[in-house]
Amino acid sequence: MTDRIRICLAGATGWVGRALATAIAAAPDLQLVSAVARRQAGRRLSEAVPAPGLDLLVSGSVAEALAAAACDVLVDYTSPDAVGAHVFAAVGAGASAVIGTSGLTDEEYGRIDAAARERGVGVLAAGNFAVTAVILQRLAEIAARHVLHWEIIDYGKDAKPDAPSGTARELAARLSRVGQPQAGYPVSQTRGLRDARGATLHGAQMHSVRLPGFVSSIEVLFGLPEERLSIRHDSSAGAGPDVAGTLLAVRRVRTFTGLRRGLDSVMDL
Repeated sequence: MTDRIRICLAGATGWVGRALATAIAAAPDLQLVSAVARRQAGRRLSEAVPAPGLDLLVSGSVAEALAAAACDVLVDYTSPDAVGAHVFAAVGAGASAVIGTSGLTDEEYGRIDAAARERGVGVLAAGNFAVTAVILQRLAEIAARHVLHWEIIDYGKDAKPDAPSGTARELAARLSRVGQPQAGYPVSQTRGLRDARGATLHGAQMHSVRLPGFVSSIEVLFGLPEERLSIRHDSSAGAGPDVAGTLLAVRRVRTFTGLRRGLDSVMDL
């Protein structure tokens, strides 16, 4: 098929990348034209991910992959310190991008948006591609209109390097567009250890837990006198929900220009 979406997958041998590579190869409207995995560079992807349709050479960098094969969409599941350069390289080559890697700041997203608009391509970034996580975000926005006190907790495995998580950052940004949480006592005037109140992002207090036994969870707590509301999303060790959401993003990212954050930005909710 000549009208298939050509994909470059960065992080092809990682937790999500392995499942995503297999799903892309099995989709009739998608084509995996290049794969990036620094430690597997020079090998066949099928050696690391034994599945049909993955007999292609693994590149050691996104720049190398983009030079070897033209793509329509870069999908990035790598690391916080590498994703920014990868997306700018893809946008510079005229390709759209789907960002599944967390850790980018709002300032970095702003620069990505400007670059994407200049090149006339789309970039979709989501802290979490699971549909149930998208529903949490929408429910939290509804709650924030009526409950003026909230804080956010994100839970991750002990080896997760970034904090807060991309899901938590995205949620805080979305809630800030609804309003600013009120505080009964100013955080800046905390007695004792100020850091015990967490970090402040978009006006909300953020708390990151990193322990073995967690994969990825997000919880937003709302409080009113004599009542409280907790909305929480938990992910297990399977990559299926992220794969399904990422493929949806791949199919929609070329329908707009500039940066969009959140999977729901391309869903009919």
